[in-house]
Amino acid sequence: MTLSDLLTLDSVRVVASITSKKRLFNTLGDFAAEVHGLDSEMTSEALMVREKLGPTGVGHGVALPHARLDGLDRVRGLFLKLEHPVDFASVDRQPVDLVFCLLAPSSAGVEHLKALASVSRTLRDPELCAKLRANDHPQTLHAVLTDRSVTRAA
Repeated sequence: MTLSDLLTLDSVRVVASITSKKRLFNTLGDFAAEVHGLDSEMTSEALMVREKLGPTGVGHGVALPHARLDGLDRVRGLFLKLEHPVDFASVDRQPVDLVFCLLAPSSAGVEHLKALASVSRTLRDPELCAKLRANDHPQTLHAVLTDRSVTRAA
């Protein structure tokens, strides 16, 4: 599974107004409602419930919040670049500025895990993250994330 299977151009944004993890999850809920037609509150609540099991900040300024939800036909992604990093209780205690959110159907099994592994491998690449941090245009961010040569090599 590649990131181009998960992300559409309209599911990538640069956001300036996030000041906390809770606000981030509310923003992701609103974003999921707008892009994927999901219930905003249900989505943000599912992300918060999952986060209580353990932080999804994987280090180096990257977070991979994820949740399973009713109402989805397949795994979907949302990407946010935060202009101001937020504390995320990440494993390395670094604030987060790159957020790739995965939303999977409640019944998803291996598909959800494959998507999570693909995103994780891709965002472990320091050069790719540097490109993401150097750009503020959603179209460019989408292109960097979905470049098949990058996602295959990851």
